[in-house]
Amino acid sequence: MATLIFDLDGTLIDSAPDIHAASNTVLVEEGLPPMALPEVRSFIGRGVPHLVACLLTAAGQDPAGPRHARLVARFTDIYEDAVGLTVPYPGVVAALEALAAEGHGLGICTNKPLVPAQAVLRHLDLARFFTVVTGGDSHPLKKPDPAPLLATRDALGGNPDLYIGDSEVDAECAHRAGLTFLLFTEGYRKAPVETLPHAAAFRDFAELPALVARMLAPAAG
Repeated sequence: MATLIFDLDGTLIDSAPDIHAASNTVLVEEGLPPMALPEVRSFIGRGVPHLVACLLTAAGQDPAGPRHARLVARFTDIYEDAVGLTVPYPGVVAALEALAAEGHGLGICTNKPLVPAQAVLRHLDLARFFTVVTGGDSHPLKKPDPAPLLATRDALGGNPDLYIGDSEVDAECAHRAGLTFLLFTEGYRKAPVETLPHAAAFRDFAELPALVARMLAPAAG
């Protein structure tokens, strides 16, 4: 059996619509213009402070100015309940059920703050699959630093380990942590697939259980 660690936003769930709505709420409250979904989606992946800095930069404001802390606090407050527009990607539930039935240890390492991560997992009935959830504020460092991913692995106590994610941040984090990386190609990735270090890529979660079995086969032999 193996330890399988997943990213959350853009990997298991499409949360961009809720993040977009929360972003526009804080922007409009500040008297700033709202932004389109594709632009906000491009800011996702490095945590709330980074997202807010990108929002301010795109709005022509100082990302390090006094508005930043205020918007981070307001966004975080909204974000804790921002679940209504978020959905799992097709095939996620069936894949997680199959992997859990095979006895794999499942965890999450995300840059999403822990409370919103847990809230959306409960809302979508996904929390039942994961024994460890590491949020973006669970550790002093965020991905792509490998520390939170390694801490998640250690908490799960499994070996060998696979990390499943969708982005440049995830690919770099897995590489720096020395974990085998599986790339979900339909998330929030901005760079071409071939430019990201990965052991295998997939576009449909129906493929994942068999892919995991193939990746683990050498270790089991």
